[in-house]
Formats: sequence, C-alpha cells, structure tokens
Amino acid sequence: MFEDISKVLLITDMDGTFLPASKIPTPKTLAAVKRFEEAGGRFSIATGRAIQAARQYFDMVNVNCPIIMSNGGMVYDIHTKEQIYNVFLPSFAADIVKEILADNPYVGCEVLTVNEVYVPSMTPMEKRHNEICKLIPVQCAVDEIPDKNWYKVLFAVEPERMDELINYVAKKGYKGVDFVRSSIEYYEILPQNISKGTALEELRKACGMEDFTFVAAGDYNNDIELLQAADVAYCPSNAAEEVKKVADKVFEQSCEEDFIAAVIDEIFEKLKK
Repeated sequence: MFEDISKVLLITDMDGTFLPASKIPTPKTLAAVKRFEEAGGRFSIATGRAIQAARQYFDMVNVNCPIIMSNGGMVYDIHTKEQIYNVFLPSFAADIVKEILADNPYVGCEVLTVNEVYVPSMTPMEKRHNEICKLIPVQCAVDEIPDKNWYKVLFAVEPERMDELINYVAKKGYKGVDFVRSSIEYYEILPQNISKGTALEELRKACGMEDFTFVAAGDYNNDIELLQAADVAYCPSNAAEEVKKVADKVFEQSCEEDFIAAVIDEIFEKLKK
C-alpha cells in the first residue's frame, strides 16, 4: 500500500485538521507538506468552504491535485480553474431555507454558489464566519439569489442553540436533501447522498488514480464519509468521537500541534517498511 510515494495522495480537511484556531498553517506543517511533495507525494484538501474562502491558502501551500469543495459538491482543479465534478441542491431547497429562517430568526445563513456566497440572514455568528473565511458576501433575500445552482447552505448558530435547530429540522422531516453538522456552530444542507466521500471517489476516477493509496485526515462529522472512502484514515486528538470511531489511527497531536506534519512523518515511516 505504501510501496511508492508517487502513488500516495494525502487529502485533508481544512478547519480543525490542517488549520489551527488561528486559521494560519504553521511553518512546521507547511515544511512537512513541501517535503512530502518534493519526495513525489500528492497533496490535496477536502473542505466545506467555498472556493472564495479556500483561495487565500493556495499561495501558502502547494496543492498538486484537484480539491474537494463545499463538502463534496464540487471537485475543482485550482490550476486550470476547471470544475471536474458538480452536484447541486434541488430547487426546492430554497423553500426549505425560507421556512427555517422564518421560524428561527436567530439562525444565520449563507448559500454557496460557484462565484459568490449569498447571505439571506446576517447574524453575529454568520458575520464571524464571513470574517474567518475572509469573505465579502452578497446580502440578499433567498428569492433574490440569481444563481440557482447551489452547492450547499450553511446555517450559523450559537453552539448552545444548535440542538434547538437540529430538533426543529428533525420534526420537519425534510426529504430530498441531507443535513450535516460540520462544527459545533455550523449546520448544513447538502444534496442527498453527497459527501466528501462520494467526491473522493469521483476525484479518484477523474484523475485516473485508482491504483493510488488515498490517505485522508479529518476531525468532524462532515469528514466521516471521507475517512471511510479513503484507504487509510487518520484524525487528530481534537476530533469528534464519531470520527475517532472510523479512523484507523487517532493521533496524539491536535490541529494545534502540527497534526498534519505528524501524519506525513507516519507516511514516511510506512514507506520505509
């Protein structure tokens, strides 16, 4: 499985896995990725972020393989700017969003499309998320969003009120879409049966990497399918308990302690055997 580093792809979640709380990758992590790539390895990311929110990192770290965006809605080549794979929410998702926002005014909301991030509900939590991602969103009502090709919808909620939103959605029993919690404060609508894991399989096929060893790293519930679809699954010590259960190894390091650098050291050790 680890005989040839040129046939190893490391794909990592961003927030809470590759990125610490500062949202700035550490010099040790960046040096480890560079060492891995110089030895012949392939490096990619799988994130819930929009292209606009991930683009700031492409000058910091070299990504030499297409990436997964919007929690599996898109596989994107950052070099050719080609959308290799796309899946969009059904049109009735707009009605779901309008109902949720009307009944739950404390909920912040953003809609991700290929070119813009639209915000129909700007709350303090949503504003904070925009600032973290360095986004300049377009604020407008749901019905005023001109692009109908939505990759996902993100709801931003104070952690102490997240159960309130989740219980509301459960009682409504919405059909035809999936809901996933992507952090303690974010809850998302995704196309049905779409995840980072399904996108990983599309990436594998589209790039002709069927004979590669895929090593995946993630920390939260929206990473579970990614870890399950990979050949080897790792998570940091700060990972959610559900993630730890599906990982092949839970590292001692957290995302604050150069976890990805530790993963790369582990790959090099396996290559020696």
